[in-house]
Amino acid sequence: MAAGLGAAAIPQAVALTEPVGFTADDLPTWQTNGIVWALAQSDGVVFAGGTFSEVRPPQGASGSARSALNFAALDAATGAPADCELSFTVSSGTATVRALAVSPDKQTLYAGGYFGAVNGVPVSSLAAIDIATCTPKTGFNAAFPATVRGLAVTGDTVYAAGDFGQVNGETRQRFAAVDATDGSLRPFTANADEPGRAIEVTPDGENVLIGGDFFEVNGTDTHALAVVDADTGALTKAYPGFIDSRSVVKDIDTDATGFYTGNEGTGGGVFDGRIALDLNGFGQRWRDTCLGATQAVESHDDVLYSASHAHDCSSVGEFADGRRYHFLAQPTTSTGKLGWFPDTNDGLGEGIGPRAITVSAKDGVEYLWSGGEFTTVNGAAAQGLTRFASTGDTGRPTTPVASAESVKPGEVQVRWRTSLDLDDSRLTYKVYRDGSSTPIGTVDAESLPWERPQASFTDTGLAPGSTHSYRVTATDAAGNVSGLSATATVSVAVSAQPYASAVIADGAELYWRYDDTVSPYVADSSPGNHSGVQSGGPALGQGPGAVAGDSKAFGFDGANDKIYGDHRGTVGDSYTIETWFKTTTGSGGKLIGFGNNTTRNSRSYDKHIYMTNWGRLVFGAYDGSTRTLSTQGSYNDGEWHHVVGTQGPGGMTLYVDGERIGSNGYGEHQQYAGYWHIGGDNLSYWPSRPWSNFFHGQLDETAVYPTVLSADRVAAHYTLASKPGDTVTAVQPTEDTYVNAGAPSSNYSTSTSLAVRGTSAYESYLRFTLPEAPAGTELVGAALEVKTNSASYAGSADPVQIRPVTGDWSVSEVTYATKPALGSPALGTLTSPTGPDARASVALDTAAVEAALGGEYDLALTGEGTDSLWLWSTEAAASEGTPKLILTFSHT
Repeated sequence: MAAGLGAAAIPQAVALTEPVGFTADDLPTWQTNGIVWALAQSDGVVFAGGTFSEVRPPQGASGSARSALNFAALDAATGAPADCELSFTVSSGTATVRALAVSPDKQTLYAGGYFGAVNGVPVSSLAAIDIATCTPKTGFNAAFPATVRGLAVTGDTVYAAGDFGQVNGETRQRFAAVDATDGSLRPFTANADEPGRAIEVTPDGENVLIGGDFFEVNGTDTHALAVVDADTGALTKAYPGFIDSRSVVKDIDTDATGFYTGNEGTGGGVFDGRIALDLNGFGQRWRDTCLGATQAVESHDDVLYSASHAHDCSSVGEFADGRRYHFLAQPTTSTGKLGWFPDTNDGLGEGIGPRAITVSAKDGVEYLWSGGEFTTVNGAAAQGLTRFASTGDTGRPTTPVASAESVKPGEVQVRWRTSLDLDDSRLTYKVYRDGSSTPIGTVDAESLPWERPQASFTDTGLAPGSTHSYRVTATDAAGNVSGLSATATVSVAVSAQPYASAVIADGAELYWRYDDTVSPYVADSSPGNHSGVQSGGPALGQGPGAVAGDSKAFGFDGANDKIYGDHRGTVGDSYTIETWFKTTTGSGGKLIGFGNNTTRNSRSYDKHIYMTNWGRLVFGAYDGSTRTLSTQGSYNDGEWHHVVGTQGPGGMTLYVDGERIGSNGYGEHQQYAGYWHIGGDNLSYWPSRPWSNFFHGQLDETAVYPTVLSADRVAAHYTLASKPGDTVTAVQPTEDTYVNAGAPSSNYSTSTSLAVRGTSAYESYLRFTLPEAPAGTELVGAALEVKTNSASYAGSADPVQIRPVTGDWSVSEVTYATKPALGSPALGTLTSPTGPDARASVALDTAAVEAALGGEYDLALTGEGTDSLWLWSTEAAASEGTPKLILTFSHT
């Protein structure tokens, strides 16, 4: 509990995704050698109780372990032991501290559990500790013959929950109240039939909230939760049938307007989440049905922090069954998760992870503490205790994984998988072109660990045929900047790509082309930004792909390779699924489909196309029955094939290689939220189910549309796949050098650099041997690409003209004194890079270059200003293939 933080103003956490109040960066904290079950705090000191025998310095810190029998007091700000040592022991059995609570005046700490002495002073499972002297209060004599699991304290009363059936020799079953000074029994009676685990007092002091395993309180049906009168224990509010009979309340917390339960269920799918209820009427505000037993809840500044091992939040529209999240944060007004995801492992004992949370403040900084049975925090060794501060966010976002593509003339789509930051779900991305330190675009985007959708930026107004490189960074609100993404280089289209342009124009909302070169990201070429995630390790760069030109495909092993969408969504009444495939498999598998999980087999799955063991194709949707269309012929012949399935109110249609195979009148499909899958997912109970759920072969050019594609458009796609797009050829100089007016007799033919300046002049010369235009094509674009060298002064603010060389020159002999004559007009003007190691390109006069195809062609780089430009020459290992001419040929 965070009660008792005091009235001093605490600065709101900065640089975090509001309203989260703590960073996800764990701080060095002394560790235990066992399980921490309970936490409380007072005036900057955190008390930890549990089942352990010593505490030790954090991993890598100096110092020695100290004896600590089931209790430790620690400085909230440093994480080191405070000046209070208590030993909780028992003569037989295993002593344990299971509950801690501090009095409103902060003078007394109450500890409950199973123990018989504190520092040798006899007690009976409940003790009162004077905080100032760190000694048991001998005048407090409450006798609990069984384990105390929960405590709540008012100015004059201590309320207890646990396993007991008597208190001070009188019947009190699982819940009781004693005097806060001497431990004498109060009249309060709220007898329950099964253990009590949680207890809190409402802020007005009128009622007590009780939780546990029980099914009855004072003989009335109310399972796991009840509200009782604070004086008498009489029922104020019962909850019959409100909580699943296999679910129990493990913790309760309150704030000014509501109270919150943390639940643990037994059995698959049993309620494991959190419930928010209003204090006005005690009715439900919301219910979070995530699965993964919740052990602790803490309401703080309008955020509910919880400790659990949540592994399936699909029922509230979030992550599917999979990895465990041990800490969650959500608004006290809704179930949606906020961007705060520090994590632990499951740890010791039952393998639950964290079991207790409290918030403490010291010196103007707040700290969220957690204790439990974990042995790691954020992947590093840390046992039993951890803490997070309200200031000092130092964690950098992960580095974006970027790619770039040009489908339309003059445009480049730069796209990347959004980064992950454990305490900032909204990040700012900056896009850099050609090595510049000034971004050309800024994009804000949201991401969560289970949903990291693609973000993109379209760079327009580019010279067709030019080449550009892009890098992307992510920045959080604290200014922590990720590393630069790997460079993505692309040539700008001179004419539209025939197949890709048609897919985009026909309204694809997901379009995976499989030209990606790194894992695990699969880029979406559609405006939908629905990227994919590789799972199992598909083989990249398989070629040639299904579409004419330099198309690539992914290879799938038929064992566990697949791709799933990075965005959870639903499918409307109408849709089209489309993909190309090539295989010789005899074990079938799913090519494309929709399912409600990601890495694991989906429990709901349809809207799919799969292959049988005999190579036949099946398109299926589920409307209460499996509705299918299938081919008579087989398509596992090792050739590329195009398959399309459509469904709308008018029914289903299956196409293969542009031809309609069949139709039916079934226009409905199963409604659920899920993800698109490529290469594999569940196929149980579907007709002619193949031996394998996973496809063995190659897949390419997958698209999903929110409409029914017409037969004409399906046929057009099939035809366009074989229509060649542009052919891009890069040509490097056979010779390059520069001359220097300041040294008019010097020759620089062996230099690794080229130079350009107006005054005092440098000129550079490039000699190319140009190819003939490929048969049936014409030159439609020409561009020159260069790269500045690594010198700090390499960039220039002055433009550079590209001019034809008309005079003779020899690379080994040319000097400024013998420099060749140049022609006019200029073929193009280069905007110089302004920094080192930066690329730049300029479109050239296409007609002039076309006239020189098949022969030698010499270019000069000249300047008019006084700011020099230094470039790598072909002799430089760092030139990355520059300078070069990029020639684009289109089919006539």
